[in-house]
Amino acid sequence: MRDPLVPAPLAVIPWRLIVAILAIGGFGLVVLYSAAGGNLKPWALSQGIRFVVFLIGAILLSHVREEQIKAVAFPAYAIILVALIVVEVFGFVGGGSQRWLDLGFIRIQPSELMKPAIVLVMARFYDLLPSGEIRRFSAIWPAIVLIGFPFLLVLVQPDLGTATMIAAGGLVVTFLAGLPLRLYIGSGVAFLAAIPVIFFSLHEYQRNRVLIFMDPESDPLGTGYHISQSKIAIGSGGFFGKGFLNGTQSHLDYLPEGHTDFVFATMAEEWGLLGGLLLIGTFLLIVNWGIRVALRARGRFGRLAAAGLSMTIFFYVAINLAMVMGLAPVVGIPLPLVSFGGSAMMTVLLCLGLLMAIDRAEKTSR
Repeated sequence: MRDPLVPAPLAVIPWRLIVAILAIGGFGLVVLYSAAGGNLKPWALSQGIRFVVFLIGAILLSHVREEQIKAVAFPAYAIILVALIVVEVFGFVGGGSQRWLDLGFIRIQPSELMKPAIVLVMARFYDLLPSGEIRRFSAIWPAIVLIGFPFLLVLVQPDLGTATMIAAGGLVVTFLAGLPLRLYIGSGVAFLAAIPVIFFSLHEYQRNRVLIFMDPESDPLGTGYHISQSKIAIGSGGFFGKGFLNGTQSHLDYLPEGHTDFVFATMAEEWGLLGGLLLIGTFLLIVNWGIRVALRARGRFGRLAAAGLSMTIFFYVAINLAMVMGLAPVVGIPLPLVSFGGSAMMTVLLCLGLLMAIDRAEKTSR
């Protein structure tokens, strides 16, 4: 007989979170259906299949014990790091970047898997580090190495957006672990001083994106075309939008990548500011749930991992929205669960599966 004090398996599933995920994923399918002119193909149908598979995978992952997640943190990081090195040698080139491993039946983008992996390995490192060592150099140089290697490997693919997210995820964990604030202030000053060097070391198309961000109207029909059309689509939607299947920027192919990186603009044109606010609000509910999981966690690993994974999801949404609204350079970060493609969806649902596992561990240990 089951112990009545131990929650039933279904009772520890965060159903409100599942409903929020289904709402975003389902709305994303509606947007992709409209972007294809009212057709399930080529985007909505395959996206829906991926969504169901990855969501089931996330729910199954939520049953993994926290001790098992701890045990695989370093091995998983090492395997993905090796995969990033292999990408540099044998990787598949697409869109001018070398980011994928082509295994024949599937293409894997190891840099996407590094986003949750860097959070887990950093959380595990500081979980093992004695509390008295947190302000010593022994707490700093391993973090630099663990974050620096994948950051540089992804940066040379080149994929500035993903490299930035990997670094940001790792740095969030170091900050929450308690490293001295002066390190971040000093690093920030050093970064500002190095901006000219960094800028001229970028690829030409990356420099153009930065310049267009600073002056979008300087090349409205060239490099600035994406962001100009994105702003037109978002602005033309007004408060209530033009209505389902009535978007013109995406349907008339004025908006490039309207089903991937700029899918929010496609959505905003038809659903307006109201639809955008509801979508952003649902994302914030998910991030807020993840932060509350971190606050409830009693172990250091659970706290750091949950906070880092939650912020990884937040970075996805924040960077994409800033990008499509012209508030940040275009760096190719999709809107998770909405943009067409499996990589970001897989990563976000992997993060959510790990968060549910940490949440389950806290509930079942009470």
